[in-house]
Amino acid sequence: MTIFPDSSPSFWLDTFGPYSPRSALEGEQDVDVAIIGGGLVGMASAIHILKKDPSVRVAVLEAKTVGYGASGRNGSFAMTVVGLGFGVTAAVRGKGFAKRAHTYMEQAVDGLEAFIDEEGLMVDKTRPGFLRVATTPSYVKRLQNQVSLMNSLGFDDITWVNEDQTRQIVNSPRYLGGMLEPRLLLLNPAKLVRSQCDVATELGAQVYEHSPVISVVKPARFGAGQGYRLLTPHGAVSSERVIFATNGYSHLFPELKNHQAPAFTHMIATEPLSDEMFEEIGWDEGQGIEDARNLIHYYRRTPDNRIIMGGGPVGLTWKNTLHADDNPQSWHHLEEHLHWLWPHLKGVRITHRWGGPFSITADITPAMGYVDEDKTAVYSLGCIGHGVGMSYRNGEVLAELVLGEVDGVAQECPFVNRRLVPWPPEPLAFGLKRAMRAYLTAEDGFYENVLPRLRR
Repeated sequence: MTIFPDSSPSFWLDTFGPYSPRSALEGEQDVDVAIIGGGLVGMASAIHILKKDPSVRVAVLEAKTVGYGASGRNGSFAMTVVGLGFGVTAAVRGKGFAKRAHTYMEQAVDGLEAFIDEEGLMVDKTRPGFLRVATTPSYVKRLQNQVSLMNSLGFDDITWVNEDQTRQIVNSPRYLGGMLEPRLLLLNPAKLVRSQCDVATELGAQVYEHSPVISVVKPARFGAGQGYRLLTPHGAVSSERVIFATNGYSHLFPELKNHQAPAFTHMIATEPLSDEMFEEIGWDEGQGIEDARNLIHYYRRTPDNRIIMGGGPVGLTWKNTLHADDNPQSWHHLEEHLHWLWPHLKGVRITHRWGGPFSITADITPAMGYVDEDKTAVYSLGCIGHGVGMSYRNGEVLAELVLGEVDGVAQECPFVNRRLVPWPPEPLAFGLKRAMRAYLTAEDGFYENVLPRLRR
């Protein structure tokens, strides 16, 4: 069994067009900074390092192809949400942390958009705003409380829209109201990460694909300043510093084994829909949409008039195996939810079904920091399914940390060097993850099935 399965391709990767992977690493290479992971954070880290100091020798090592992981398989939302949402973040980490985190995420989304515009990247970017919809009276109350919370923290651009206003934006008989938040970019994530790869190589980074890092050895753990040796199937990189931009794959490295665990989300894409089909729905501005559930559904309209939908059941695996990308049960659930929202779409063909891992920390909060006491290796993980929006700014944080220049965004980032709660060993970890999912599922069921009956 391979560590990295060949799974159903995402819509983004399948429709990317011709792509010629870069060569695998062969032989020996000496660099100043080695980056493990050719995703959005890895490429952003390389770009920020080389913009800060063009003389730094940077190598990026990708196990499969650029964008293979979450960076090429996500829902395409670059948004300000942290963890499980505004309310949960404030409850778990406190209102002060929630305010800092949301400010960081606002700057992250704005910074990503500025980078895309400055570089002239053709990534199908739009900024239509984010709509979180309520489909039961209980969810109405939940979202209204979240709007009040964020307004009390000073974020006045997050607003409540009633049922009629929501249905004027996007019409479904299930919608009872919604929360509007303006800072959402929608884009093509495969185009973004591969465009970032082009920018990084133009700046001088060496990018190697099909080069999984088998081990990271610090020669002689016997002294500081000795650097690292990263082994791949056909080569090795010697580097003074290392960035683990591995997110949901971080547990594969002993240094980060208990820092995070992968969970799996799954997605579907419809065939292009006719204008007549959208007449009943509206959705003319193409807002990115999530519902108010714990185990959210998230969906968007694409430039070629498809609907892409993901979420619902969250996949968990024993001992964090990565073989759960394909899940017919989850795909069936998503098709049923699509028809529940818009019954007239029954019979629409589903052209793509895919899935992939996202990274969860035990306290449901992103984390970045140093791997070792020498502060020569750093990591980023725990995006909890919201990594696109924070990716470019997180790359800047990692660049500052690894270069020893912690006087900019790294100093402002609320996720840096925080105390991490480790996942316990198996079977406790699997049991804890299942218990967390069971609670979230039960609460969704209570909001959707029990409370409505009690109100009758």
